[in-house]
Amino acid sequence: MTTTREILAERQLRHGDFRLQACIVQALKTVIQDHNYRLNDPQRESLDMIMGKVSRILAGDPNFHDHWDDIAGYAVLVADMVRPHADS
Repeated sequence: MTTTREILAERQLRHGDFRLQACIVQALKTVIQDHNYRLNDPQRESLDMIMGKVSRILAGDPNFHDHWDDIAGYAVLVADMVRPHADS
């Protein structure tokens, strides 16, 4: 059975040092929070999740495809909400 410490050690290889990653993501989220007056909840949450992935890319392994796939997924979720429907 994998221990929590082993999981954390593996995650650090992918995501980088947690303290550095946390510092980066909080700085990015502050920029969003300071300029989010026109965002709805799904847009704000999507950007928060994307900033989490960006901070992991910057602090950890930039070649880990999952980070990039997740960014694309969060963007598509919002794009589908704001895209005008063809039948409207």
